Amino acid sequence: MPPSSPAVVPARFSPNAIIAALCLGSLSGALMQSLVIPIQGELPRLLGTAAANASWAVTATLLAAAITMPVTGRLADMFGKKKVLVASAALLVLGSVIAALSSGLAPFLVGRALQGMAMGYIPVAISLVREIAPVEKRAGAVAVVSATMGVGGAVGLPLSAWIAEDFSWHGLFWFSAILALIVLVTTAVVVPAVHDAHPSHIDVPGIIGLAVGLSAVLVGVSKGSEWGWGSGRTTGSIAGGLVVLLVWGWYQLRHDDPIVDLRTTVRRPVLFTNIAALLIGFGMMAQMIVVPQLLEMPETTGYGLGQSILEAGLWMAPGGLMMMLFAPVSSRLINTIGAKFTLAIGAVVISAGYVVALGLMSAPWQLMVATLVASAGVGIGYAAMPTLILDNVPEHEAGASVGVNGLMRSVGTTIAGAVMAAILTSRTISLGGHVIPDQSAFQICFLVGAGATLVGALVCLLIPRQRTQQTDPDPEPAVVSA
Repeated sequence: MPPSSPAVVPARFSPNAIIAALCLGSLSGALMQSLVIPIQGELPRLLGTAAANASWAVTATLLAAAITMPVTGRLADMFGKKKVLVASAALLVLGSVIAALSSGLAPFLVGRALQGMAMGYIPVAISLVREIAPVEKRAGAVAVVSATMGVGGAVGLPLSAWIAEDFSWHGLFWFSAILALIVLVTTAVVVPAVHDAHPSHIDVPGIIGLAVGLSAVLVGVSKGSEWGWGSGRTTGSIAGGLVVLLVWGWYQLRHDDPIVDLRTTVRRPVLFTNIAALLIGFGMMAQMIVVPQLLEMPETTGYGLGQSILEAGLWMAPGGLMMMLFAPVSSRLINTIGAKFTLAIGAVVISAGYVVALGLMSAPWQLMVATLVASAGVGIGYAAMPTLILDNVPEHEAGASVGVNGLMRSVGTTIAGAVMAAILTSRTISLGGHVIPDQSAFQICFLVGAGATLVGALVCLLIPRQRTQQTDPDPEPAVVSA
């Protein structure tokens, strides 16, 4: 059992200032997902490498983030959340500077991987805000910090397109370095240190096993369309990764201080929440992949909307604001009908956004409307997920458990990328000597996204009603200092 919390020492800054600092850090981490998307087509030329190698600029970040989130959460539970938040912000500074100074592929990928590792800031911030926010503001605080995961990805598209067009591609990473430095200083100064450490041994073999197994599976899934789904590389990578993860799971169940407590993750409330997270993560990412492509498709196709990269990003940007606007709505729903039904409502609203997109594909503003509907669902659902997790795990596993939930969302986004790519390349037309997706491929993508999130809503309904709190009643946060 974790030790009881010590006496409270007042923090230097107000709860609102602390929540704002955690939101800034989480938003900055989430921005890294979409930072290179506007320049992805130019990366082979900019880095002097093949297109297949340049595609790792996105893959490396997603892989690093997926692996790091549960590990970072566990380290935060062991050593204290503020220390890990500061370390994550420092990784973001380092990764951004390395990428900004890079002119070749290898150092650039190192920088991008470090930026991905910095996304471990997000689950730790979510679990910490639950500890330090006043009781009456906890649901709202968790909702707002959680919403930044979607907001960062949406806002990052037009912001990075503008910086790349008006300055240089190196400017993208100098911008992220400056932002990361602000996050580092703000986190160190504003965020209080809390007596929340529960010392134990670091499970090094567990970290290595998780990294190897997840990397192999996610690489196979993300590269399946490029390598071929029946190729030896794809099947070998996925199968080998699954074998490693099975061995890793067997080891974790027999370890005194596992990096991930699988006994906690298989509890029905936690298990079904994580399955729903995978499906809802799939739904969120599907629109971020499909809608920009449809916006940028040439008008000569008869269904493309002929927007530039920057214009497409600007049409998508209001979706990020919608996510933030609906975070307080999610908070109110959580307090009135509970997190379980709030998450289900969010999933249904995302699905409705895809249905709207099926009927509104002929103008940019129409796709923006569909994106706004789906984004409202993301704002509602993303806030409910960590609340469900935190309500059903022991306090000393809060960081790791929210990290695993973040991992499941990352797995969902990775699978979404692979599935959408497979659909878009399965139905094509020829235009000017180039093979591009036809209109039915986009429609199928919308239907698949709607179906995945509806299944996610059904999974939410399987989450059992909480009868008793898994931990002792929440004490007041034991703040040491800022």
